[in-house]
Amino acid sequence: MRLYNCKPMKVPTKSKSLDSLIELYKKDLLKILSGDISMTHNGKYLHWHKLQYQTPPKDLEIEAWWLGIKFARNKAAKKISMKDVEGRCFSFNMTDQVQEMLHTIDSKLHGRIAISEDVLNNENKDRFIFNSLIEEAITSSQLEGAATTRQVAADMIRFGRQPENISERMILNNYHAIKQIKELVDKPLSIQIICTIQEALTKDTLDNSQDVGRIQLPGEKRVYVYDNASHDVLYTPPPAKYLPERMDKLCKFANATESNGFIHPIIRAIILHFWLAYEHPFIDGNGRTARALFYWSMLSQEYWLIEFISISHILKKAPARYSRAYQYTQTDENDLTYFVIFHLDVIVRAINELEIYLNKKIEQIRKIENLLKERAGYNHRQVALLTHAIRHSGTHYTIKSHQTSHNVAYATARADLLSLVENGILVHEKLDRKTSIFKAPAKLHSILKNL
Repeated sequence: MRLYNCKPMKVPTKSKSLDSLIELYKKDLLKILSGDISMTHNGKYLHWHKLQYQTPPKDLEIEAWWLGIKFARNKAAKKISMKDVEGRCFSFNMTDQVQEMLHTIDSKLHGRIAISEDVLNNENKDRFIFNSLIEEAITSSQLEGAATTRQVAADMIRFGRQPENISERMILNNYHAIKQIKELVDKPLSIQIICTIQEALTKDTLDNSQDVGRIQLPGEKRVYVYDNASHDVLYTPPPAKYLPERMDKLCKFANATESNGFIHPIIRAIILHFWLAYEHPFIDGNGRTARALFYWSMLSQEYWLIEFISISHILKKAPARYSRAYQYTQTDENDLTYFVIFHLDVIVRAINELEIYLNKKIEQIRKIENLLKERAGYNHRQVALLTHAIRHSGTHYTIKSHQTSHNVAYATARADLLSLVENGILVHEKLDRKTSIFKAPAKLHSILKNL
């Protein structure tokens, strides 16, 4: 796994161990423990890497303050079944910030997001989900090094073109894998299902085809995490001989079949994302598989609106923060709170972008509907195509692209396009005996106004 980065990533500064701090301040422990020290500073859950530059409370040295913070965190922390190679548990804290973001996400992703009936009460939903799937497939692959433009990749998927290089293959694989996840949400997670997802993601992209769809074997050199810019090794995962047992425990956690007490479903999905990346069980595709498992977990727990959201689109904007969230957990006694807060923030930002996007699309649909209101007979698919054509002058369409975008039968897509040709709105051209394209004329807006 490479960390998609433009600058070399330095490992965060670690504090002294907790035992060392206790020994250093054993004479002041009573004062520290009675100081009502919070686990956060100004509402932020800071790692020592950043806290060391803050001003501590009066009469406390910076490390004594950190010791008090660690006491507060350890007292409230919820441990989970995930352990490092030395047998130390991972844990997280339910801070006010965590609870506030969970409330925001809960209230929206369960279906109460302010989406117009124009989206959810007709087949426009299929088109929006399709666009989100494309965005997630592209950006998740780009996080792992795929290099192509969004438009080229989107056209490849939309028009059913075969990939021409490894980058395009990665993106197409990701698209199909995400669609496949929807068929797996009713099944308990297993090592085999995880391998099936990885196989879908990495098919025809690895040097050795035998590395597809299997976890690493005892004796094999582990695939480590390194910085994409500096090539420094940042993390070496547990030995491969422990993978079957550790992956089985991961699956039990995902399926909530072991005694961890109540863990909020969204936090469970986020931890699953982290856990798979931590185990790093595959030769390649670990990051993409981890993000795919997050979607599986959210959908399996009935957060159905996650289909509209591309998490990787947000992660790609801040790859350094993404990798730092992993490192903070690993350099602070397996404290998952850093990764949880980061990922919750990503989801909230993705929801906000979704609302902006949908409102924009709804307004475009309404404008076209106003233009067509005196001309009866146009369905929502035709309206969507005309909306796109006005915004993307020169774009051509095929029966296949229209069929794929709206998840309809070939005959339905063909009828939609031919109807628009008959009404003088689209132009039909034959490229050869088998290929037809449909183009919008340059003066489409004027044509619609004059209908």
